[in-house]
Amino acid sequence: MARSVAHMTADIAELWKHARSGRREGHYYVSLFGLRRYDTLHVVATIHRGLTYSAFARFQRNSELPFAVLAQAVEVPERTLARRKKSGRFEPAETDRLVRLARIVARAIELFEGNANAARDWLTNSVIALGGRTPIEFATTEVGAIEIENLIGRLAHGIPT
Repeated sequence: MARSVAHMTADIAELWKHARSGRREGHYYVSLFGLRRYDTLHVVATIHRGLTYSAFARFQRNSELPFAVLAQAVEVPERTLARRKKSGRFEPAETDRLVRLARIVARAIELFEGNANAARDWLTNSVIALGGRTPIEFATTEVGAIEIENLIGRLAHGIPT
């Protein structure tokens, strides 16, 4: 059952609006950071500039994943995370990993029809098809993230994994 838009954050509602439209162009998953420009040039420029800490905090609120889980998933030690909070900005390589994770979180939210709680639960529980690892652990590399996207696609189409 689809989750009511009234119970979603504005960012998840934006993501869900794009997912339901059926249009796959653009990087609309960056809406989880509060961004509203989805064209490739802007997203790449944002990665090179580095996300702000406030965008990361917004992603955390939208994903409902604990800060410690996010830090581990993007390979940023918690002490470094504290430094980023103080400086206000992430490094480009860290931002690239955060954007990759946002893509995975967004696909999981789409799979669960806008329900961030269900997506979080799925992302943080072991999956047999991943050798007992969690999707969020598996997505720490680009190859793993692609496999998670493929798995989500198979689940969305009812293909056994």
